[in-house]
Amino acid sequence: MQKRIEAETKERADERRAPAPRRRSDELLAAVIAHQQISVVFQPQINPRTGEVFGAEALARWERAASAEDLFARAEAAGLSEQLSRLVQYKALRAAAAWEGPLRRLRISINLLPADILQDSYVDWLLGQINSVGIDPKRVTIEITENALLSDLETVAERLAILRKEGIKVALDDFGTGYASLSYLGSLPLDALKIDRGLVARIGTSERDRIVVRSIFTLARDLGLAVVVEGVESTTQLLLLAEWGCDMYQGFIGAGALDEMELSRFVAVSRSTAA
Repeated sequence: MQKRIEAETKERADERRAPAPRRRSDELLAAVIAHQQISVVFQPQINPRTGEVFGAEALARWERAASAEDLFARAEAAGLSEQLSRLVQYKALRAAAAWEGPLRRLRISINLLPADILQDSYVDWLLGQINSVGIDPKRVTIEITENALLSDLETVAERLAILRKEGIKVALDDFGTGYASLSYLGSLPLDALKIDRGLVARIGTSERDRIVVRSIFTLARDLGLAVVVEGVESTTQLLLLAEWGCDMYQGFIGAGALDEMELSRFVAVSRSTAA
């Protein structure tokens, strides 16, 4: 008890010593999250063979942050990452539930923090949000990273199985960046692997990288998993991925992150071109 009191006292002292600009930034971010003023944009997930859009990944945006990664890094430093994550998930689900026209059946992918799935209440919270906004769970994909699995793989697997039973798809994000990714494939209830951009950056110039990425596609097919590739930026990459059986890709050669109006136009054009 004494050690805990001393730790809390030190933490409060550290907060008081924190530079005033950082405290103001933290307070501003807390207010922005509390008032739901974080924007959500959507990066299309595109079939590399036909150009048709089948889904979109929801990404957070704030004018004072350079990117979603920067925003979440700031939130984590301020102790606000879980609140931010829940807000982005809620806003993405609410937006997708209301989509009409070209976006009506589009899938929505939301990113989970490790702290999300490790919370005892998270599964009920997510299912409650899906029910409250009225979106079909079969249109929802949750993306988890290897970091979410390191603390308690068995618990995470059980919770993912519950969500999959409700129709939600599960994708292992940033595949290929960790040290133990392969060991998870046999124990996790997964629907897709999402290959990190770092693995595909040099497949157009490096035979070794081509062999590695192509082997992941073979492994995924043998396991009955879909493959989504991030960070596709060249025609050479796109042609190779299509040849290997990539199901969907994200990247600037297709489209960056779009607001809802831009996404609707992009999807409509992609479908007319595919037809």
